[in-house]
Amino acid sequence: MPAGGESTVGDTPGEGGSRRDVQRGYARARAKEDEARAGLEPLEPGERPRAVTVAAVAAAVLALANLVLLATGWDVGGRDPSPLGAIVFAAVLLVAAVAMWQRRYWAVLGFQALLAISIITASLSLLVASNVEAVVRSLVVIVAAGTLFWFLIRAMARLQMPSRTR
Repeated sequence: MPAGGESTVGDTPGEGGSRRDVQRGYARARAKEDEARAGLEPLEPGERPRAVTVAAVAAAVLALANLVLLATGWDVGGRDPSPLGAIVFAAVLLVAAVAMWQRRYWAVLGFQALLAISIITASLSLLVASNVEAVVRSLVVIVAAGTLFWFLIRAMARLQMPSRTR
């Protein structure tokens, strides 16, 4: 029974004590968010977070690797990949790489979406993995993409911060 002797029997969410609990929970969450924001350092002019640099280089390397594999006639799953699809994907990755290098928030967000799709695809691939090599490949993608995704979150917060006023 709550302090004061009142009963919570029959309370529905949003009534009585539960509403106060929800409001306290929101207040704690706001306080944690404010504390996290206060701990962020705004970017200096020309500064690029390390995670964004890594993501830009990774996107450029993947784009170039796709084009090289296409040019050398690499087959995927026993068949030739669509040249148009490979070229469009490489172009998207190159645009993302250049824009991330220039610290564009939308590019980092878009690259995170590609990372999330890669994580989901690799996770689903684990369900049908028929040998150790397939499991290891899926886990490598999950760990690498997941780690980069995680570090890009804080970098994105710094990219959104207003500039320092001097």
